[in-house]
Amino acid sequence: MPAPDLSSQTFDRLQDALVRLGEPAFRGRQIFSWLHKKNAVSYSEMTDLSRDLRVRLKEAAPLHSLEITGRQEADDGTVKFRYRLADAQEVEGVFMPEERRSTLCISTQVGCGMGCKFCATATMGFRRNLTAGEITGQLEAAKRKLGEPISNVVFMGMGEPLANLEAVLAAVDILLHSHGHHMSRRHVTVSTAGLVPAMEEFIHRTPVKLAVSLNATTNKVRDRLMPINKKYPIESLLECCRHLPLRHTDRITFEYVMLDGINDSQEDAHRLIRILRGIRCKVNLIPFNPFSGLSYRRPNEDTVEIFQETVAAAGITVMTRKSRGHSLQGACGQLVVGEK
Repeated sequence: MPAPDLSSQTFDRLQDALVRLGEPAFRGRQIFSWLHKKNAVSYSEMTDLSRDLRVRLKEAAPLHSLEITGRQEADDGTVKFRYRLADAQEVEGVFMPEERRSTLCISTQVGCGMGCKFCATATMGFRRNLTAGEITGQLEAAKRKLGEPISNVVFMGMGEPLANLEAVLAAVDILLHSHGHHMSRRHVTVSTAGLVPAMEEFIHRTPVKLAVSLNATTNKVRDRLMPINKKYPIESLLECCRHLPLRHTDRITFEYVMLDGINDSQEDAHRLIRILRGIRCKVNLIPFNPFSGLSYRRPNEDTVEIFQETVAAAGITVMTRKSRGHSLQGACGQLVVGEK
């Protein structure tokens, strides 16, 4: 039987795990706090546990904290991290500081099986899911390295979060819990390429925000860009979005990667307005971030600006996402690691 992974347990499950080890439930609270609030990497740091318990835990449930094996920093303060997992696989993430907040983009899988044609991670294929502890461990490792708090987390790194739903839900629980990272639900966003059944389950089971990677206004174009559209075409995806039981002030974020000559026309802008009608939403326009091996091009700034103005004129909140980390190959869609 494999050793229990305490770093992946939600608060309640960790308390239960300690009871099964013959300890009182409050020991679970102490360990949960050490792992996720105080960012401990070893039992020896957990000084309110007895020495005997620390020795037993080290043998029964060894900890495997993520190791940062690469750090690159851009002139604007954006930092790209590379994390090594216990099995020597690696994932990447990006820290983006701003004046009033800071955001960490984290990964949920090694590689990705969605096959989106504009994304570098897709060239890796799918290797494996991350555990909840490996997902939250990226935040904990980044905090240790940076020595500063991080206010926002977006599940927009490597992988399709809703294809690893149970681990993602456990990770979100750890981020929100008062004995863990104690983050606001409004400061956590999970992105999906459009896994419709998982979207419905996700909204029912967690209060954090949902972002949907749309990227096209017709099935013909979306089929070409995102193979998942053949299983869940635009009509079924948007019908799901219309009926999700959002909290009264929440909106779905639609991410729209803009590709020169592919999905950036005024016809696309007007179609986008029509297909989003009746959905509480906002739109993030993301001018394509090029990477080696693809012929797609980034639209010029005027095209992006006119597209944004057209959508905004219809009363839809729309923003153009500033490209952060492009010089590091750490911008949206550029995260990729070599073979292992």
